[in-house]
Amino acid sequence: MKLLRYDQPDFAEAVAKAIASSSLFDAAIEERVRSIIADVKTRGDAALLKLTERFDGPRLTAAQLTVTEPTPQVSAALKKAIAAAHKNIAAFSRRSLRKDWQMRNIQGGRVGEKFDPFQRVGIYIPGGTAPLVSTALMTITLAKVAGCPEIAVCTPPARDGSINPNLLYAIRAAGATEIYRLGGAQAVAALALGTATIKPVQKIYGPGNAYVVTAKRLLVGHVSIDLLPGPSEVLIIADDSANPAFIAADMLAQAEHGSGHERVWVATTSQKILDATQSEIARQLPLLKRREFTEKALEHSGTFVLVRDLKQAVAIANDFAPEHCEVMTRNPAKLVPQIKTAGAIFLGPWSPTVAGDYLAGPSHTLPTGGAGRSFPGLTVDQFQRRTSVVELSRASLQKSLATLEKFAEVEGLGAHAASARVRFWSAGA
Repeated sequence: MKLLRYDQPDFAEAVAKAIASSSLFDAAIEERVRSIIADVKTRGDAALLKLTERFDGPRLTAAQLTVTEPTPQVSAALKKAIAAAHKNIAAFSRRSLRKDWQMRNIQGGRVGEKFDPFQRVGIYIPGGTAPLVSTALMTITLAKVAGCPEIAVCTPPARDGSINPNLLYAIRAAGATEIYRLGGAQAVAALALGTATIKPVQKIYGPGNAYVVTAKRLLVGHVSIDLLPGPSEVLIIADDSANPAFIAADMLAQAEHGSGHERVWVATTSQKILDATQSEIARQLPLLKRREFTEKALEHSGTFVLVRDLKQAVAIANDFAPEHCEVMTRNPAKLVPQIKTAGAIFLGPWSPTVAGDYLAGPSHTLPTGGAGRSFPGLTVDQFQRRTSVVELSRASLQKSLATLEKFAEVEGLGAHAASARVRFWSAGA
């Protein structure tokens, strides 16, 4: 793990270099993903089958890409957990839906917006070493609440071609209308470009590894995307009142996902807290089942930052744009207005990131790798397509005419002016 101190001579440069180490713009990954996209575009299903065998193991037929088996039985405890999370997520989403509206402009014209659900959406649910049951709820539920009639879900299969039964149950419970055993950049390419088996979608949602996120970025234009949610991140801002055991546990929780590109940071004003947190990580790490994955992430991008004050910690957080920003200070709410780029903010010692991951209500699909400077987290209105609506009467167009003609004159676009003026000529005005 890296240790950066505000009093070291190259502190600003060292922080900037550590922040810049994002997998979103890795040239080698981008080259491989471009090759995968080109293959899917050229060979369709044949490419999907070959890439699935190569990266995931199973040798499938085109017909087997579609998941048709019945919903599996899962434990009563899991059903209860899924129902509780689904209820919170759906309630939060219903409050966030956009509603149609209208107003009169200065000239008396009626203007407004209408919001329609996207008719066909694609959602990527990671599988691999940690089948993300929660991600199915945090994405598909929003599409269902928004009213999207076609919800196509891709998730990678196990080596025997199966889908984790708990994940499959959650995908169905959340409201998917189609499910495909397909992962990686090839799944994103199939959703964007279409194949004989998979119809193209209008917009793609969901998190994934660096290859999945790069594919989403490269396919913008062929399809719309939600955001760039890649390997998990947390940055914890702490003063000397924070509990080192809590900090360590939350860092380990985000580090255990398994890609090795997870970024776990703490920025603290207290050397005592920094030292104690390091000791807590050393104590807690051996107790974890996924210790190997967790250590890999800690070694790659675990970072301790000793800051001069909380103002400096916030500045680092805004440059980092972390997926999750935890604030463990005496008055955490005071920092909220100053944190401008986090995917989600968790306040105080009793708000661990895991609450947002699983249950609280807002979607846990959040921007990573610095994308939070430009993208918000996933919200239900991203499943709605916005359309402006304009209706002018004869009187309101007449009031608009002089202004329309002046703009057309300045821009040298005479037909623009004529298209408004002709209505009065033809009406005998």
